[in-house]
Amino acid sequence: MTDETDLDDDDAPGLFPVPPIAEQERMIEAILFASAEPVTAAELTRRLPEGSDVGEALVHLRSRYAGRGVHLVRVGSGWAMRTAPDLGWLMRTEQVETRRLSRAAIETLAIIAYHQPVTRAEIEEIRGVSLSRGTIDQLMELDWIRFGRRRMTPGRPLTFVVTDGFLDHFGLETPRDLPGVKELREAGLLDSRGMPGQQRSSEDEDEENPGQTELFED
Repeated sequence: MTDETDLDDDDAPGLFPVPPIAEQERMIEAILFASAEPVTAAELTRRLPEGSDVGEALVHLRSRYAGRGVHLVRVGSGWAMRTAPDLGWLMRTEQVETRRLSRAAIETLAIIAYHQPVTRAEIEEIRGVSLSRGTIDQLMELDWIRFGRRRMTPGRPLTFVVTDGFLDHFGLETPRDLPGVKELREAGLLDSRGMPGQQRSSEDEDEENPGQTELFED
């Protein structure tokens, strides 16, 4: 006869049973709806009961919301509930004035997005002109760019990368989902003057100087 105390601790049941996958989905759903910011899988794992399979629950939950008015989307390293893109117009209660980013801000943001991590000197080299501190500051205020790791080169310069806020604003999961040149032109974010890094005349620079420190054009 074996004493109960001789049983292997690994064979002992957990204090609380692991909830069914459907219940895990409901828990994740509640967390995401209550959160104003995307929530990472690691944070969901910490919040759910021990033994929960967050990855599987997210897959099922994303499938369940496919085609509905609200979608489960990945934003960088996190997950969030977002209105279906084709229904966004229903959320607008007033006419919003459209303001275009200045050329300096567009070029700087595009260079960071497509070349990240990138240093200030590299941005200036690609654009061919000096970078205004005001442009960087205002892009940071929009929470579209942030400081990355320091480059392991003389002086250890800081690098810039795009944020999850940038990805969320443009409906992207990762920077790899960025559109190509054709899509950017169709969206009005590029004009006939071409992509950042092309050489421009001094006359072009004189025309641009008034807007170098401004993020938006009137």
